[in-house]
Amino acid sequence: MKFTDLRRVIVTEKLDEVRKYLLNVEDLVNEKGWTAVGFLSYEAAPAFDSALSVVQPKGFPLLWFGLYENSEEIQAESLFSLTDKLPALYWEPDTEKEFYNNAIERIKKQIEQGKTYQVNYTMRLRTMFNADLRSLFAHLALGQNKYAAYLDIGDWVICSASHELFFELDGETIRGRPMKGTVKRGRTTSEDAEISAWLRASAKNRAENVMIVDMIRNDIGRIAQTGSVHVPELFTLEQYPTLFQMTSTIEAKTNASIVQIFDALFPCASITGAPKVSTMKIISELETSPRNIYCGSIGYIAPHRKSRFNVAIRTALVNKQTQSAEYGIGGGIVWDSTSTDEHSEALLKAQVLTNPPAQEFSLFETLLWTPDDGFFLLDRHIARIMDSAKYFGFPSDEKEDKFRQALKMAVINAASPKRVKILLNKLGKISTEVKDFSFTSKMFRACLAKEAINSNDLFLFHKTTNRGAYEQKAIPGFDDTLLFNENGELTEFTIGNLVAEIGEEFYTPPVQCGLLAGTFRAELIEDGRIKERVIKIEELKKCSHVFLINSLRKWVEIKIEKQPVG
Repeated sequence: MKFTDLRRVIVTEKLDEVRKYLLNVEDLVNEKGWTAVGFLSYEAAPAFDSALSVVQPKGFPLLWFGLYENSEEIQAESLFSLTDKLPALYWEPDTEKEFYNNAIERIKKQIEQGKTYQVNYTMRLRTMFNADLRSLFAHLALGQNKYAAYLDIGDWVICSASHELFFELDGETIRGRPMKGTVKRGRTTSEDAEISAWLRASAKNRAENVMIVDMIRNDIGRIAQTGSVHVPELFTLEQYPTLFQMTSTIEAKTNASIVQIFDALFPCASITGAPKVSTMKIISELETSPRNIYCGSIGYIAPHRKSRFNVAIRTALVNKQTQSAEYGIGGGIVWDSTSTDEHSEALLKAQVLTNPPAQEFSLFETLLWTPDDGFFLLDRHIARIMDSAKYFGFPSDEKEDKFRQALKMAVINAASPKRVKILLNKLGKISTEVKDFSFTSKMFRACLAKEAINSNDLFLFHKTTNRGAYEQKAIPGFDDTLLFNENGELTEFTIGNLVAEIGEEFYTPPVQCGLLAGTFRAELIEDGRIKERVIKIEELKKCSHVFLINSLRKWVEIKIEKQPVG
């Protein structure tokens, strides 16, 4: 959504004006029918409760709202063209590791003394920034834009890729969805299943989550109709491109105004800790700089009691005057936290800064069809594309029958062998491409790649149109290129799996080495014709035969030649 036709701006850096100005914003929305879009910084907290402590802010607005008359829909896909304009940035933490470790120990002493149960301790990453501001937003928000926001307020630009809801108001219904509990995703759905099961069962993460839920229940209870506060979802796992996040949902009925809601809830308990007053005092003593927009809230206030505000995490703040940017990261510290684990989790949350957003891609399968046998390994191909659709969050409900029907129609008039490609895009659209196919028994020429692949590149584990990892390693002048990972382990060819005959056995590298789980490979393993085993580069000379296998060509013998010079 893009808001247009700005009618008024309300802004203040003075604490004693925050509450009054927010009330003014709400009144204008109700009187004029405008929509207010803006934010409150973390340091605005004492305006709603003077007992809350913060680091003294320095020249950044505590409140900013623009009042707009109109809005228009925009498509997130339009941001892709901007990502190429973002230069490489070096983000430097403002907190030394030793200082961080000492802070964690000080927090644990405060917990031991009963002054707090959990402290959300944060630090800032900083960089110089002189590029297209929208490119930074596009880089952050693509793929995780649930509550994303871009605000240009003059000297400052806010690029928020938050996926945490602070509160949503719809008439008399108020809803909060705090996040507590984070873990990095795997490379496949099977790895995801193990990791998500661990997070769901983690006593530490569940305890942190329920602690925040109890706080927010109490906060909402201050403005809720009697008996209306409830928790419809507890310990829900949300899937994002790089991580799983544990969330819970709290709902209630309320007649409270926006100002009264902020009086009761701000700042969100998930980014302070518990109890809020004493914990924010600890935070103000440990953190060396104001959080500014980070951990504040960005959102809109619309007529008819419709409003939504995020928790401003995953949010970059750019100062156009100094051409600098800052980005906050942190996490909840409890009694059994370790500085090593917490520091690693904080840096995990910062990966969105350096991991390039994946360009648009489709999933696909390439199948062999013959008049006599129909589609070869049809069930395995459909199972694989369905599995990848689940991993990437592509629409896949009721798609199996549609895949089969699309493939059937693709060859309805065919009378000779065909190479059939079926594709699924992120909107759930299915398409097919059909080409003639002729079998060959010729030996292929291949050579070893010049550089290793990254075995954590998730696009190696799924068949997609994003084939950059393969194209970058392919060596011209050969039928194919044999890939290897950073550990010196052979993985696969660019168009098929590797099978090596060593002694009297046929071996193929395990998927964990960084390769696609081919359908023909799976069939041969199940039949006992090949076995999985790590194959080192130096073992190539032990191989009596090397084969490329896939479901289209089946077995193709490979002659491994030396890499070309230069």
